[in-house]
Amino acid sequence: MRIVNLENQDRKVITEAGHFKVLEYLKDVSVSPDTASTEYFMCEMGVRRRQLIVELDGSNRVVTQAGSMQWFAGSVNAATGIKGIGGLMSNMVKGAVTNESAVKPEYEGKGFLALEPTYKFIILVDIGEWGSGMTIEDGMFLACDSTVQNKVVSRSNVSSALLGKEGLFNLSLYGNGIAALESNVPRDELIEIELNDEELKIDGNMAMCWTTGLSFTVERTTKTLIGSALSGEGLVNVYRGTGRVLMSPVAMTGSLYDATNSLSAKPEKGRRL
Repeated sequence: MRIVNLENQDRKVITEAGHFKVLEYLKDVSVSPDTASTEYFMCEMGVRRRQLIVELDGSNRVVTQAGSMQWFAGSVNAATGIKGIGGLMSNMVKGAVTNESAVKPEYEGKGFLALEPTYKFIILVDIGEWGSGMTIEDGMFLACDSTVQNKVVSRSNVSSALLGKEGLFNLSLYGNGIAALESNVPRDELIEIELNDEELKIDGNMAMCWTTGLSFTVERTTKTLIGSALSGEGLVNVYRGTGRVLMSPVAMTGSLYDATNSLSAKPEKGRRL
């Protein structure tokens, strides 16, 4: 099979790993007079659509977030990846506590798979380089090799997580293979902190990924409630142990990607915001 015009002067592959490629729309020319000005300045500021392309060669299978497929071509088959009612119940529990879809489709065969474009950044990660695994924030999972396994991990301190209004559970990816993650921040902007039996305290959920073996709790900045009140600081996320943390340099509040909703009252299919 040959695909013509996947890349052109307006669309380029900006990074790739394993069977995964990230296609970036350098310039969006499919605009109307009403949206041309907004699209132009979005492009100038780097707010561009990106799309994950996967090449299947018969030896690999790919797991994706539910509803993310845009098209696939060739001798490609899709399955749910669920093995019996027990597997379905297990996935439903995982989905309920991590805000991820309970059923993640698997694709195999020979051909190409393209996921829906997104205005977020797509980060390709070699999970094998993360030792015990990588724990990710809710909503970041996009796709991975089927050789990448997943499990639900919980905070070490449940009561403080509730006080800090943080989620109790996160999705952890482990094993070998490539994972594609959606991020509000490009990979080269993320701050990587390596801990060697040390601790990291962050005010807010700015940590996006961390080594699964790290102890993760929510604690007061000082030993007493009065001290925390007087210092003006409340609860912080604390990571202890040996491993890595990928942290956003800024808190993503009122994400600029939400502003893309103003491009159209009814966003067309193919524009995952």
